Amino acid sequence: MSENESGDRPARADRVPSEGTVASESEHSALRADIRRLSTLLGRTVAAQHGDDMLELVEKVRRLVREVPERGDTAIRDLLAELDPGTAAVLGRAFATYFHLANLAEQLHRSQERAAVHAEGRGPLHLLVDRLVSDADPDELATALSRLELEPVFTAHPTEAQRQSVLGKLRAIATVLADELPEEVAETRLHRLVDLIWQTDEIRPERPTVLDEARSVAYYLEQLGRRTVPEVLTELDDELARVGLRLPEHSRPLVLGCWVGGDRDGNPNVTADLTLETMRIYGERGVRIQSELLEELVQELSLSTRLVGVSEDLRRSLARDRRALPEVYDRFVRLNAEEPYRLKCSYIHARLENTRRRYAEDTPHRPGRDYLGADEYLRDLEVMDVSLRGHQGERIADGGLRDVMRSANAVGLHLASVDVREHTTYHHTTLAALFDRVGELATPYGELDHHGRREVLSAELAGRRSLTPRRDRPFDDSVTETLEVFDCIRTVQDTYGQEALHTYVISMAQNVDDILAVAVLAREAGLVELTADGAVSSLDIVPLFETATELKISGDLLDGMLSDPSYRALVAARGDVQEMMLGYSDSNKGAGLTTSQWSIHQAQRQLRDVAAKHGVRLRLFHGRGGSVGRGGGPAGEAIAAQPHGVVDAVMKVTEQGEVISDKYSLPALARDNLETMLSAVLDATLLHQTSRVEAATLKRWDEAMDVISDAAQEAYDQLISHESLPDFFTQATPVDELSMLNVGSRPGKRPGAGGQTSLSDLRAIPWVFGWTQTRMIVPGWFGLGSGLKAAHDAGYSEVVDEMRDWAFFANLISNVEMTLAKTDMRIAGFYVAELVDPELQEVFEIIKAEHGVTEREVLKLSPGGTLLGGNPLLRRTLDIREGYLEPLHHLQVHALAERRKVDEPDPDLQRALLLTVNGISAGMRNTG
Repeated sequence: MSENESGDRPARADRVPSEGTVASESEHSALRADIRRLSTLLGRTVAAQHGDDMLELVEKVRRLVREVPERGDTAIRDLLAELDPGTAAVLGRAFATYFHLANLAEQLHRSQERAAVHAEGRGPLHLLVDRLVSDADPDELATALSRLELEPVFTAHPTEAQRQSVLGKLRAIATVLADELPEEVAETRLHRLVDLIWQTDEIRPERPTVLDEARSVAYYLEQLGRRTVPEVLTELDDELARVGLRLPEHSRPLVLGCWVGGDRDGNPNVTADLTLETMRIYGERGVRIQSELLEELVQELSLSTRLVGVSEDLRRSLARDRRALPEVYDRFVRLNAEEPYRLKCSYIHARLENTRRRYAEDTPHRPGRDYLGADEYLRDLEVMDVSLRGHQGERIADGGLRDVMRSANAVGLHLASVDVREHTTYHHTTLAALFDRVGELATPYGELDHHGRREVLSAELAGRRSLTPRRDRPFDDSVTETLEVFDCIRTVQDTYGQEALHTYVISMAQNVDDILAVAVLAREAGLVELTADGAVSSLDIVPLFETATELKISGDLLDGMLSDPSYRALVAARGDVQEMMLGYSDSNKGAGLTTSQWSIHQAQRQLRDVAAKHGVRLRLFHGRGGSVGRGGGPAGEAIAAQPHGVVDAVMKVTEQGEVISDKYSLPALARDNLETMLSAVLDATLLHQTSRVEAATLKRWDEAMDVISDAAQEAYDQLISHESLPDFFTQATPVDELSMLNVGSRPGKRPGAGGQTSLSDLRAIPWVFGWTQTRMIVPGWFGLGSGLKAAHDAGYSEVVDEMRDWAFFANLISNVEMTLAKTDMRIAGFYVAELVDPELQEVFEIIKAEHGVTEREVLKLSPGGTLLGGNPLLRRTLDIREGYLEPLHHLQVHALAERRKVDEPDPDLQRALLLTVNGISAGMRNTG
């Protein structure tokens, strides 16, 4: 492509605003001022709590880091060797707390900067609507708006090292900084909050339970459901109204999802009973949101029949309510006899309270007295909406009532839709027990191959009988628990409505029989049924493709699923929508970043084409993490980088770990993040259904990417197949110590993992977390350099340069560039020199060599020939952070070395080690 007069490459049409640091010099200066202000208060707190000598020690370490690296390294090591564990722990706390405060300041200034952008009319939705009016087909736009649905799915993956106790106080600091308070008042409040943070233990005393995680994630979901989601949808409606459009009735552009309480894969703590307990937590919060919104609405809707009429539907509705809830009529008729909207709100509020009580007491639904799901609730709101609009109340209806309806659409009375995830092995084990009980198969189910199981299950699904005994279940605990999970799903739907839990994700789904197995078990619980007239289903069955091998067969699997008549009927019953989940973590761990990303891109093309062949709409569920090694990076750009025609108005994406607090702690950031993703989904749906480049160009790019991917995977395979890598990783990183942080309820290793060091047993999250702590960050870049070099050697240099205008490739390079900017082989060398046996250090030489190649190759594609040359403010921010990160690395190396010398370490030493893990996580930010 041509360059413009300034010499810069033209901006891509699919670029969208990205998350990150502040974007302007003025905001960056204000940010630095607030960080200095908070760090000064922190210094005063340290001096007051531990004496001036401790503050001087902190400053001395900072000075040593600023000196010539060789001299500074030696001096810091000598200094740390003289410290007792208690002093080392306080020192580690000081630097870790600095990062907590600095991160909070960055979030605040990003939110203020984004709020200013919105105020100026330059927000993502405003820019999107302008593009759509100019470039989109009006009929296609109306269709896309009617089925638009973005679902961020909040998970409990253990990479959030901060406790809610600390996060709450940090949010309070943000409030003080944002408020225009007198200087003395602000200073006093800030200092008190810093003292509180210093005296709050940031290390969890014990591992959180799943219920603890549910309450934590429910905090964010509740804040979003009460205010942020209605605000985003109001913004979308206003922007559409600006060009003469509006959201269709009953549309659900934003809904909230959650895995906490439903993700069973590898977490023995998630039982069927536990799922029901978490649903009560979410349900109570969902009803509370609606009750509080109703209390506000009843104050607003003071319309009197003395002045304006109402619809006959509203009158009939009030009459039905009076018969069902006579006590409400008796209580409020005197006050609201001529104010029908207030009277209606009183009835609705009473039904909500009865619903809340039913959730808590686990009693049956009583029609007319409580609600079963959000549909009944929405019908009550809609009867008021229609009445207002039919009696000169259009603008009134577009006020508080519209906000309540938007919230009800998004969070219902259940807060978030919970997904269940389970490993496919459990399903087949359970079915083997069921078929053995019936005793009619010539070959036992457990001995059948995939084809044989497919035939048996397809025939079974098309039948009408039940395999499961209605009374006692004579099975072992594993089989009984699997059956109870499906019964639990039915119970949840009967209690909270179908929207509360309607997705079943299958881990390690590789064959059609893996899908049919879940369908048959769902039939046993009454969740699906095939009849002579068609099919009925309240469950979406979703295969998860986690490895590069699974991603390559994803298209064939989807074709096989949809070719089965019985399963195809179930998909038709779900609106001809098939959801497929793409896993970023394990595919990266198994094949490396480059091959993982390319495999996911190619899988989406396959799935798109197969779905179109069968007349099915595709809903892709992206299982992304916070780090680049787990699919992280700016969400908007990731959506824009999908293949053309893949995004069809619906999308799900996970929000995990520390990313949740970074994106959603502050309301302005939460709103901007949701708007960015929503606009990216609409943009891709309407403006990226066909390729933006000619077929011949895309063919060249694909050929080059195949070369890059193959060479990258070959380099990565040589690393992970190295016989010394497991021991090297265990010795060089604090991966074994991560479990002591108590950051999550799920074990760090897979079930059955023994004492032997094995990378296959280790989950992807600690794999990424461990590498990040040492600054090697192998999962975020390793192999790409060899891949790019191979492409150049094969004569693709011009093609690679041309590929910078390909959203997929540009997004890959951008994310790797950011990771390389955080990678530091000098610091990594400290870990290797002090902690790794000399005979294992060959692995480090392989890592350093590939790092050198990758950095050289990426720099060829970077503006100005320097890492983050196109984002100087982020580069400057990272440089400043280095001065506070390096002391934590030295402390961690020292603490690890001392910890590994003894069986029972000094408690202060253990604490110092965990504080460095916490601090480095905060300093690096996207760690898992």
